[in-house]
This record gives sequence, C-alpha cells and structure tokens, in this order.
Amino acid sequence: MSKLLTAYCMKTKEKDVPMHDAVITKTSRGGYMAQGHDGKGNKMTTMLAEAKALDAIKDGVAKKGW
Repeated sequence: MSKLLTAYCMKTKEKDVPMHDAVITKTSRGGYMAQGHDGKGNKMTTMLAEAKALDAIKDGVAKKGW
C-alpha cells in the first residue's frame, strides 16, 4: 500500500491533491519540504514532518533531493 503525498493546490484552491513526481529536500533550518506537481502541470509544495518525509522516501513515493 503506497501512501501518496497530498498538498493544497494554490491555483485550483483544492485540498488534499495527490502530488506526482515528488522530491523531498531539507530546508536550511532542518525541516523537510516536498515539491512536485498535481498531474495537470500546477506546481505544489508542502512541509513535512521528518518521519513522514523519510517514510515517503523509503516507500518509493518520493525521491531524495539532498
């Protein structure tokens, strides 16, 4: 069972939109951020907890970007 990352799409104003081609990066303050798109070409970004970010990488849902 894969756990998709979801985020709020600013352009379409939709909540819990599945994120495609997610790449997780670390911020300068040590947080985790996922960046991807909604499948329609709209870019999305969301902040993640460390456990959720590492689980997404381990499950193959997202790529490691650092």
